[in-house]
Amino acid sequence: MRAYAGHERRTGCVIAPAPPIYASMDAATAPSPTPPLTAAAAAHLIDARLTAITPVARDTNVYTFQRADGAALPAYKPGAHIDLHLPNGLVRQFSLVAPNSDPQSYLVGVKRDENSRGGSRYIVEQMKVGDAIKISAPRNTFPLVTDAEHVVLFAGGIGITPIWCMVQELAALGRSFKLYYACRSRADMAFVEELEKFDVNVRHLHFDDTAGGVLDMAAAVAEIPASAHLYCCGPNPMLKAFETATAGRPRNLVHVEYFTPKDEAAAAGEARLGGFWVELARSGEEYFIPEGKKILEVLYEAGVDVDYSCELGICGACETKVISGIPEHHDSVLSEEEQATNEKVMICCAGCKTERLVLDM
Repeated sequence: MRAYAGHERRTGCVIAPAPPIYASMDAATAPSPTPPLTAAAAAHLIDARLTAITPVARDTNVYTFQRADGAALPAYKPGAHIDLHLPNGLVRQFSLVAPNSDPQSYLVGVKRDENSRGGSRYIVEQMKVGDAIKISAPRNTFPLVTDAEHVVLFAGGIGITPIWCMVQELAALGRSFKLYYACRSRADMAFVEELEKFDVNVRHLHFDDTAGGVLDMAAAVAEIPASAHLYCCGPNPMLKAFETATAGRPRNLVHVEYFTPKDEAAAAGEARLGGFWVELARSGEEYFIPEGKKILEVLYEAGVDVDYSCELGICGACETKVISGIPEHHDSVLSEEEQATNEKVMICCAGCKTERLVLDM
């Protein structure tokens, strides 16, 4: 495997209280720089520096970040991601690509997206070695089950970033696994040279251009033992095909991570928001959420200390425990079973089906 600069191969959220984008649920349509962080929020971030940029595929690089003071970084497990507070005012989440229980550096993979909201384009085109940046501690809503009897991993495009971290961890632990990785072409496949060193029985590399089409998800899933844990990260069409193919399997064995909202209504700004009361159980404060407003927006404007990052329901930073009431979920973090329990909610994108929602805040 390639040893990236600043990385020792070992086996082994953050508050961002700048006002969110509230003009529409579709925060993915346009970049909007956030105002400077408050002193309290900045204290939770890590002062870091970009120390290496390594090309790994067409329009795709691995970026290495180390603490500015040279100290060790917080530990993490495969599946974790960090927030990058970019110099242009945007905050973006990126998965860590190398397992390390005692990290001196964080490595993230970034692909330049033609439809970029300003995040990936800025990183690829503007950032250079030596640049200072603030980053968050790792957060993990996509954890790897390392003691599973067998693990099958699916990745599409830049969705390989958390999956590649898992592959390295499972290989180092000697666990049973298989990887399916699909890209438009070989030139677009990150880490392809490292992956080809694995036995062909544990990796299936699919190139759409030479295969004449996309990966047959249904056929691949049909061959997997019923007791296996399945993971998938990639573009939404692939994730939807994966969820369809795994619909009959136990939900605790199926793991998905979205980079963009899977709730089409939420993504299009059509989710029903507002028209209910929110009560904060710890303080006893009550807030009316007007039509078209988000819970997060109202609480922030009222001066309530709230954690958030992506504002799209995909990072898990604003997850909040529900005391009573029935939330209307629009996030891509909680499974359908978790949403059905109504025990927790992502307040950046949730509505409410009852007149009152009591939160553990």
